[in-house]
Amino acid sequence: MNPKRDKGRRLEAAFGRLPSAQQEMVLEFAEYLLERHGEDAPPQEPQWIERPEDESVIGAIKRLRLTYPMLDPSVLLPQTSELMSQHLTGGREAEEIIDELERMFRSHFNQLQE
Repeated sequence: MNPKRDKGRRLEAAFGRLPSAQQEMVLEFAEYLLERHGEDAPPQEPQWIERPEDESVIGAIKRLRLTYPMLDPSVLLPQTSELMSQHLTGGREAEEIIDELERMFRSHFNQLQE
């Protein structure tokens, strides 16, 4: 479940049912909101941060949150927690967990783009 994608679908469906004049008003209002609040919106492209040597799993999670600020942390939390648990209690190596975290974040970003 992706709340942002669901909102986009609802907006698209409602927009499509509006007459042309009201569609124009919606676009004008959206552009106004973007001008007013757009700088507060997270970037829509990843903000690449190089992976440091000997990075901890916690450090990787922080780096990936900064790299992908457009992703909803609540959507990522279950998988992130599971991977962290596998590292702390399951003995999986940090490098292996970080590789998997990077794939997970990239996958969620790709889903967001679709």
